[in-house]
Amino acid sequence: MIISRTPYRISFFGGGTDYPDWYREHGGKVLATTIDKYCYLSCRYFPPFFDHKYRIVWSRVENRKQREDIEHPVVREALHFLGIDRGIEIHHVGDLPARSGMGSSSAFTVGILHALHALQGRMVGKRRLMQEGIHVEQKILKEVVGSQDQVSAAMGGFNLIRFERNGEIGVHPILLPKQRQEALEGSLMLFYTGILRTASTVATAYVTGLDAKKRQLRILKDLVDEAMEILTSHKDLSEFGDLLHESWQIKKSLGGGISNVEVDDLYEKARRAGAIGGKLTGAGGGGFLLFFVPPERQASVKDALKDLVHVPFKFESSGAQIIFHESEEDFSEVERLIESQGIRDYRELAELELQPFSPLQPADKTVAEQRTVKQEIN
Repeated sequence: MIISRTPYRISFFGGGTDYPDWYREHGGKVLATTIDKYCYLSCRYFPPFFDHKYRIVWSRVENRKQREDIEHPVVREALHFLGIDRGIEIHHVGDLPARSGMGSSSAFTVGILHALHALQGRMVGKRRLMQEGIHVEQKILKEVVGSQDQVSAAMGGFNLIRFERNGEIGVHPILLPKQRQEALEGSLMLFYTGILRTASTVATAYVTGLDAKKRQLRILKDLVDEAMEILTSHKDLSEFGDLLHESWQIKKSLGGGISNVEVDDLYEKARRAGAIGGKLTGAGGGGFLLFFVPPERQASVKDALKDLVHVPFKFESSGAQIIFHESEEDFSEVERLIESQGIRDYRELAELELQPFSPLQPADKTVAEQRTVKQEIN
């Protein structure tokens, strides 16, 4: 049994410049952190005593005989990518809702790759997990997603992430004095809008025709450097909030699906109540709203958004981890035997009761007749 734990992330600045179509021509930068909310995946080889080979428990329960019939695309393709054809049981739980802009899809991808590697006896490094996560999502599944989420999920921490034109990705930890980081954490508030969306669907709106959005994307990239200068200097942290507001206004101009009337209304309510700036945490459309709010104004913002779920959080730095590993009985020989000789189909008793009943089969009549003859002789 393996249990992997993979963190969700909050992206502050540079989102949109982490798409390969952009950064392989212009380069990209993102400022992001992982937080103490996680995706958990338990994984084990499935005992071969059932009429199905795979059991996948996520928002639905899948019992499948063939790997190709698994509906969850990441599970199906991760098993194929790692060459696993043995029976597998996987259970997923998360601290936050899926499709909510917290990098949950990439956390799942990195987490399942991590767990499956460990199940096969391999403890792989974080950079390999990052690269494989990007490969599975972008190359195999053909998702319209960037590269920052897989980096954060695998590496963990508060980082400046650089995306080079040659495809290289540099991860540079942000090391702030303890008081400075605590002040930043203490000024951030996270609210769940309850609006579910699929990141790749939203992203398609602004990934298409990136050349026409060069100006906005270059500004978003430059804001990363401005944010770094604020954090690493003695400037008032409220300027970080101002920068979030400026960045959000620019990002909204990249595509019509990035915001909507409901999100704009919530954002303005928070601003009137004392938030300096904020943004949706992912590609846009819905999910979580992040705000920079001075501590003395946070009660007012919470009251203004009282119909939303407020999620307290802290930064985390562990990244992808295997938090449980225990060997189980090896059924590989039993599996091979079953595969080679086959077993009869499992059936319900009700199915048998519907079949015509014949008390004596032809082969049994001879035995019955012999029994009768013996009784007559005696």
